Amino acid sequence: MTVFMHILTNNVLPMGVMIGLGIVLMRAFKLDIKTLSKLNFYLFSPALMFNLLYNQKLELSLIGKVFLFLLIFMFAQYAIVEIVIRIKGYKASMRSAMKNSVLFYNSANYGIPLNQLAFGGLSHTLAVQIIVMVVQSLIPNTWGIYNVNAHKADMKQVWRTILSMPVIYVIPGALALRWLNVPIPDALQMPVTYLADAFFGTALITLGVQLGSMEWRIKRTLAVDVSIAVVLRLVAGPLLAWGIITLWNTVGIMPLDKLTVAALIVSSAVPTSLSSVLLAVEFDNEKEFASQAVFLSTLLSILTITVVIFFLNIQIP
Repeated sequence: MTVFMHILTNNVLPMGVMIGLGIVLMRAFKLDIKTLSKLNFYLFSPALMFNLLYNQKLELSLIGKVFLFLLIFMFAQYAIVEIVIRIKGYKASMRSAMKNSVLFYNSANYGIPLNQLAFGGLSHTLAVQIIVMVVQSLIPNTWGIYNVNAHKADMKQVWRTILSMPVIYVIPGALALRWLNVPIPDALQMPVTYLADAFFGTALITLGVQLGSMEWRIKRTLAVDVSIAVVLRLVAGPLLAWGIITLWNTVGIMPLDKLTVAALIVSSAVPTSLSSVLLAVEFDNEKEFASQAVFLSTLLSILTITVVIFFLNIQIP
């Protein structure tokens, strides 16, 4: 119990405090969520991603292993969600909303601070989380947009929206500059660093503001669906990751070390991404369900992630 409480108070609750501040600010001042979202979306998040990809040492072998894991993990998650969708007989809009709420998880403004706290700022585990963040940034901004619009929108407009996403250009740009050893002038590097440093606090505050603007009750008509989404994200997610990695290391091809295993399982246990809400709002697709799935999964993740970290028994070298 002492270890459990240590993890709760030192690894998870600090994020809860920041999110709580965002909720208080929203309730007191009615902040403009769209402005905060745009600051995170167009400035802080791209700057962080560029800074990490350009400056963080990412080994090709690690990139390959994490990408392969994420490919298997997301296909397995997709298959599980598809089975649930078929059993429940959801309409098209709810099918896409359910998929987004499970497949897209908060790997950036929740996952990176959690990784830093859980692993004491280790560069190796941060590198793992960066790769996860890259994939989780690309997919909502490409397939996610297609997913919520495929049943109703003009595909030309969908592709125009996808191609306007900054992350599509930041990721390959940062990697290309790094691999070509192109130096970044201080006049540009310093502003990027300042913006990247601002990401952690503003991202968690923004998450709190978003939660503060939501209705703090689960509508009876959506209770079952929201509960399914939350269980698939917070419980099935880390269990599925653990199962895949166990099988992977049993086979013995390109085995994963303990820290990589722990980082991947922790990253798979985070709550539903705000991207699912932003997509739902932007394209008018099951907004209430998406918002309530984010709210409940974020609230319950304080307990579930503590349990995950506890059972992993992470040993920092």
